[in-house]
Amino acid sequence: MFTGIIESIGQISSITPLGDEQAGVRLRILAPTLDFSDVQLGDSIAIQGACMTVVEFKTGEFTVDVSRESLSKTVGLDQTGEVNLEKAMRLSDRVGGHLVSGHVDGLGTVSRFEPIGESWHLQIKSPAELACYFAYKGSVTVNGVSLTVNKVDDHADGSCDFHINLIPHTVQMTTLKHLKAGTPVNLEVDQIARYAQRMLSYAQSRV
Repeated sequence: MFTGIIESIGQISSITPLGDEQAGVRLRILAPTLDFSDVQLGDSIAIQGACMTVVEFKTGEFTVDVSRESLSKTVGLDQTGEVNLEKAMRLSDRVGGHLVSGHVDGLGTVSRFEPIGESWHLQIKSPAELACYFAYKGSVTVNGVSLTVNKVDDHADGSCDFHINLIPHTVQMTTLKHLKAGTPVNLEVDQIARYAQRMLSYAQSRV
């Protein structure tokens, strides 16, 4: 489990195929500002919001294996560049964001990302299968970052656009600073919304 509060920005420095094109890849991630004092082999670290298992590490860098299935369901893990990093939470940690599983539910697309006053306005188009999970003042994880939804626009095709206000600190301390219109992003819906939707749909199916 994670909280969606990014601890460090890392850099995917190399991508090594683990076999043929049906196999996954091994990522080497440079993370000079991440605290490795409590990291062990087999620990979980979220990379761009996707939970991955540490298979090798030393101070300032670590390695993970990413399956082809994970690559097909996420963005940002198949190319070198900056990535958001968060170590798995401990039960004694503060939950500064919200409870995040590190399992990407789907991909959204940035519609707008622009400064408004001292803040930034981020608008993301959600696919229809996830649209029901977004609500005013609800939580969402975008590329591993816990954010609050400020507005939702529903569309006739079942999809929606949701709007987020970002303070300068969040933009500065995460890879969200690189977003632009048309950029795909990893989305994880709020777990409470997930269970509420399941209970409602199940109850309706039994009527």
